Amino acid sequence: MYKTGSSFPRWGVLLAAALVFFAGAVSTGKALAAEKVYVNGIDAHYPPFAFIDEAGKPSGFDVDSMDWIAAKMGFKVKHEDMDWNTIVTSLLQKRIDMVCSGMSISPERQAVVTFSNPYYSVRKYLLVTSNSNLTKDDLLAGNKKLGVQSGTNEDLWLEENRAPNNWNYTLSRYASAPAAIMDLVNGRIDGAAVDSAPADEAMGKGRQPVKVVGEFAESDDFGVATRNEDTELRELINKGYELLKQDPYWEELKKKHAVQ
Repeated sequence: MYKTGSSFPRWGVLLAAALVFFAGAVSTGKALAAEKVYVNGIDAHYPPFAFIDEAGKPSGFDVDSMDWIAAKMGFKVKHEDMDWNTIVTSLLQKRIDMVCSGMSISPERQAVVTFSNPYYSVRKYLLVTSNSNLTKDDLLAGNKKLGVQSGTNEDLWLEENRAPNNWNYTLSRYASAPAAIMDLVNGRIDGAAVDSAPADEAMGKGRQPVKVVGEFAESDDFGVATRNEDTELRELINKGYELLKQDPYWEELKKKHAVQ
């Protein structure tokens, strides 16, 4: 038995408190280390789904949607701008963990990655300048120059369907759909083949003097691309979109980014 007034019990209490604090710190550190951060590859030149805002931060309908899903499903997400032509390769090489950036589900992509459930659909538009008299048939069979974003479903479709349909357009490829639309406005090409998202963005509030003269392919569904083996991540994403579409925030996002 220790004598009353001995200093040891007091040191014992301090030691016990220190051990408790240390154990808590270790536990917290483990929790932080275990918190999963997924990297989302985006095409930052694809408004309104993905772009860099005035503050220099990734933004857009897809970016905001995935941020909400991450918070709801208990993980963190980091968005990185990537070259669209190599974004699937970056996914397969594990430089990123997903592509949530207006990526169309296609057989070619499904051969190497697995998509989430579709969350949005887009149409395929042919654009000309507002004062142009060119028609859809003119663009496809009138020996015209069409602009298209390289590496997209639009690019692949136009390349594969030109010869079988006896069309004679020339393709000019761009790093982004807005770049193709800008060259259209500046008279460097006769038409632009883009999906409805960048087309609506360009025409909204009179941003660009362009108009739609027709559609050139079937509609596409957007999905989140993941590696085949990442089943747990896909389950989180699918459940997250299911919850998001039931939440009022889904309609708020559509209104915020002028997504139809």
